[in-house]
Amino acid sequence: MTRQSISFSEPNDKWLKAQIKSKEYSSKSELINDLVRQARMQQLEIDLIKLKLDKAEKTGFTTDSKTDILAESKSLLNG
Repeated sequence: MTRQSISFSEPNDKWLKAQIKSKEYSSKSELINDLVRQARMQQLEIDLIKLKLDKAEKTGFTTDSKTDILAESKSLLNG
């Protein structure tokens, strides 16, 4: 694992310390690594959605309602 030195604004540092104090995480490093993992997963989901949107745009229009489209999208994302 590589070692980094980073600085935080005061509000962010207070929030990080509160998370550790609440015993949610044992260290700032653990918390930051978890936040980075979450951000990476979100980016993968965003990329997947973009790919699906690009594919859908190429197939043409639909007569499905907004509700139907949203429900189908949620079911596909949730597996």
